[in-house]
Amino acid sequence: MTRSSISSPKEIESMRLACAKAAETLLAVGEFLQPGMTTDDINRFVHDDTVKRGGWPAPLNYRGFPKSVCTSVNEIVCHGIPNADVVKDGDIINIDVTTIYKGFHGDTSATFYVGNPSTTARKVTECARRSLALGIEAVHEGATLGDIGAAIQQYVEGEGFSVVRDFVGHGIGRKFHTDPQVKHYGKRGTGERLRAGMIFTIEPMVNQGTYAVEIDPADKWTVRTADRGLSAQFEHTVLVTKRGCEVLTARGSVLRNSENIAAVFV
Repeated sequence: MTRSSISSPKEIESMRLACAKAAETLLAVGEFLQPGMTTDDINRFVHDDTVKRGGWPAPLNYRGFPKSVCTSVNEIVCHGIPNADVVKDGDIINIDVTTIYKGFHGDTSATFYVGNPSTTARKVTECARRSLALGIEAVHEGATLGDIGAAIQQYVEGEGFSVVRDFVGHGIGRKFHTDPQVKHYGKRGTGERLRAGMIFTIEPMVNQGTYAVEIDPADKWTVRTADRGLSAQFEHTVLVTKRGCEVLTARGSVLRNSENIAAVFV
């Protein structure tokens, strides 16, 4: 089994800075988002905000990805490419921000409410939000990657939804994607054992219906639910510590159009 790398204190401090930049941009997106704008508008905002903070948008030209942020609306699970499509009242949209700052990557995302989504949209979104929190709670030195996946899967399936299996969390640092692969399903006590100094993302994608997905054959990026049901996702970059876990992309204030209305559903 490949053992994931352990970050040095200097690397950890660099990751704190990069992750803080990404978190700040995500907060700014929440203030900016409103019905009637295009996902290209969001892309331009994220690009400019990232650069303004001294960073660079990691998605731009990464393995051919053409834009500076991923915008995934409704049935799009992940890797949605910004374009001229308008976000409408009732939509949900995941906005995935990754900032390169002084050579290190900070990666975070959230699903936002556009106007007043349906009860189902709110339920799948809040399930995804809670599942991330439960995955983070499972992180501590001596735990396993399987503990994270099991905590997420048990909760999500108990709520009547499903967890995407084709896309997972990942190690991150100087490189955008490294080991370990962090599955959002699994069995407790299995997989690599966590050690202090490991840094990775947890980013569960929760589907309304089946966990099966399809990649757009035209653009080779956009991932949709196979049954075209809704999908929601939240992501943090975390550091394993001796005492548990530090959320490197933790935000300093409430995320508008998301956390501020999180509990307002039936």
